[in-house]
Amino acid sequence: GAIRSLGRLGVPMYAITEDRFTPAAASRYLRGRFVWPTTGREEPAHLVDGLLRIGRRIGRPAVLIPTDEEAAVLIAEHAAALTGPFLLPRVAAGLPRRLASKEGLHELCAEHGVPSPAAVFPRSYADIEAYAGRARFPVVAKNREAFLRRRWPAVAGTTRIGGPAQLLDLARDWGPRPGVILQEYLPREEAEDWIVHAYFDADSAALALFTGVKVRSWPPHAGMTACAYVVDNPELAELSAQFAKRIGFSGTADLDWRFDRRDGRYKLLDFNPRMGAQFRLFESEAGVDVVRAQHLDLTGRAVPEGEQRAGHRFVVENIDLPALLAYRRSGGTTPHAPARAAGTELAWFAGDDPLPFFTMLARCAGPGVRHLVQLRRTGRRAGPDRAGGGAAQR
Repeated sequence: GAIRSLGRLGVPMYAITEDRFTPAAASRYLRGRFVWPTTGREEPAHLVDGLLRIGRRIGRPAVLIPTDEEAAVLIAEHAAALTGPFLLPRVAAGLPRRLASKEGLHELCAEHGVPSPAAVFPRSYADIEAYAGRARFPVVAKNREAFLRRRWPAVAGTTRIGGPAQLLDLARDWGPRPGVILQEYLPREEAEDWIVHAYFDADSAALALFTGVKVRSWPPHAGMTACAYVVDNPELAELSAQFAKRIGFSGTADLDWRFDRRDGRYKLLDFNPRMGAQFRLFESEAGVDVVRAQHLDLTGRAVPEGEQRAGHRFVVENIDLPALLAYRRSGGTTPHAPARAAGTELAWFAGDDPLPFFTMLARCAGPGVRHLVQLRRTGRRAGPDRAGGGAAQR
């Protein structure tokens, strides 16, 4: 998405990819590809040195765009070394790590009066046993910290747990100091998922801010966005902008909110300090998305104002079909979703850049089948007394 967004405007684009055959590496809009497989377990100094070598090869200052939390944390904490070869938002060094941490985000929400789901942060198996005896199930388990999910993941992703027996069974593999957060589950029939994508300047003012509603995700109800719509929500826009201002955030952000119909409040689930995978859903009438806003701002140019394109839809082709089938079986509605899309942005296919789509198809066939088998096995393991407790991995 970022490669196409800026590449279509004539901006020279470079990508660091894990191999030569990732979908991004196939884009016609790439000027250069740097194949550099990493695991997330490398020393920061090694990663910074590698980035500086790439910067020297590009030969002129480049806007550095992280695509996951670990990259955002690395860049923020080593901004002094990276500035020069790269153009970066001026954000407090420790803030992205705190935002990427489920515990850190929960603390920031409490400090600034922003609602978030009730959560506990167990320090031992005994804490989990005590929690299992009093918790209201289902609950959600997530890895607590960025980077640690790469080195010592407790769960493969956001995991819905149906009952105390399943929780205790999973926790036996989490070690003496579980790196998890156990969070209140907000049921779909009593909630609605909203997303906010924004770019904030050095003064934490929103130069681009968009709101939308998530209709489907995969795995269902807990995974990545499969289908979403642009929907105007001034209340949520203001809530997001004020929170970013209070914490002093600068850069591109992807926020996940859940509206809890039981108490009428928006609750912040995630504040990702980087662009979101579905950011191309959002574009203003002036042709600005969050990546274009960041590029304009960091290269010293004004970001044109414009209203968002309400009613547009985003579809991730390889996961939306199974998500659609799952949601039809489970019921539930998204009242704020438009009855008909004003336009559709596909995650993978583009007529002017088709190769990433076909590369994605080739790479996803095997893992997709394996994932479905894993979900089925997890459901069998949960047993009838743990209904609804299958793992949902993000």
